[in-house]
Amino acid sequence: MNYPKILAVQPMDDYQLLVEFTTHEKRRYDVKPLLNKTMFAALKNAAFFKSVKVEQGGYAVSWNDDIDISEYELWRNGYAD
Repeated sequence: MNYPKILAVQPMDDYQLLVEFTTHEKRRYDVKPLLNKTMFAALKNAAFFKSVKVEQGGYAVSWNDDIDISEYELWRNGYAD
């Protein structure tokens, strides 16, 4: 199955992302469970967490070259807002 690409992302309070997909559906994704993983530990810094952006092509959201979350993960494990 092809998953919709990401159009926009908005960081929310309590380490949540509001993600809009090419279908214009919005889903909320909770990043908190990832914060204990080494790769995502830097996101505990609230200012850094809020710097999230959509990767070119809409295949992921990212914070830098090392930290990203795929459209598949956000679509499958996000919940309708």
